[in-house]
Amino acid sequence: MKTNKIKFLAVIAVIATIFTSCSSDSTSSDTTIAGLASSRSDLTLLVQALDKAGLVATLQGAGPYTVFAPDNDAFEAAGYTSAVISALPAGDAGLTQILLNHVVSGAVQSTGLTNNTYIKTLGKGSASSTNTLSMYVKIAGATVTLNGGAEVVEANIIASNGVIHIVDEVIALPTVVTHALANPNFSSLVGALTGAGQPDFVSILSGVGQFTVFAPTNTAFTNLDTELAPGGIAGVSAENLTKVLQYHVVSPANVLAGDLTNNQIVTPILSPAQTFTIELPATGAQIKDASNRTSKIIITDVQCSNGVIHAVDKVLLPVL
Repeated sequence: MKTNKIKFLAVIAVIATIFTSCSSDSTSSDTTIAGLASSRSDLTLLVQALDKAGLVATLQGAGPYTVFAPDNDAFEAAGYTSAVISALPAGDAGLTQILLNHVVSGAVQSTGLTNNTYIKTLGKGSASSTNTLSMYVKIAGATVTLNGGAEVVEANIIASNGVIHIVDEVIALPTVVTHALANPNFSSLVGALTGAGQPDFVSILSGVGQFTVFAPTNTAFTNLDTELAPGGIAGVSAENLTKVLQYHVVSPANVLAGDLTNNQIVTPILSPAQTFTIELPATGAQIKDASNRTSKIIITDVQCSNGVIHAVDKVLLPVL
């Protein structure tokens, strides 16, 4: 009897070993984005956050997806420690949207990213229920920067349902100010908005609300300087510059390009009120301002959490 008992225990041990081995093989065979993230010691907080938000199954799905994955240091720097994530309610809406702001539909390797372009994440802000958030991509040499902050520190981790790029920051939901600062083509606009004698445009345009901003590019400001010669922009008073800048902002509104109509009259936040007119010729959308000048809309639907940006090739001028 003793011999039989020993043999029985030996069989049980073998079965247990086989079962454990099979379970390990099953875990390691998950080559989806979620599975690969779970296998990495530097992405434990991301995995915990995905589980809390109920997004693990999504990133185990067919996809394909591209995930810009913040590492543990990035989560902790943003205040998302393990304890903080644990304390959040399951399916927390804020956490969910932040995570989705790191996910792009389609498998995009680093060679598929293009400098000075916008890509669409799966995240949404409060300004639009239909248009997902935009992410600005800047590439300088081997460095890829997203929304002016997060850098890709490890690229092209290939999953069966997409690709992972490790980033060094949690990418917050971008405001109008975030995108204005991120894109170097708007540096002249940022300089004007933050110039001496101006209202606190940064606080206004990074706050809660719905803003549609028709944003002049650097070239637009250069051309205006020539147009206003010999004094140029430097000769415009702070008061009049405020009016010009306010003339580019519509609120409360998140007006997408597809919602623009021919001969549409738009009233920006400038007071006393002046309007401009949307025109939709075959050559593309344009704006006729109160000074009877025409500006082309050259970039559309840069979606922010609190509004949308359309780039224009001329500074719009109210009657001053």
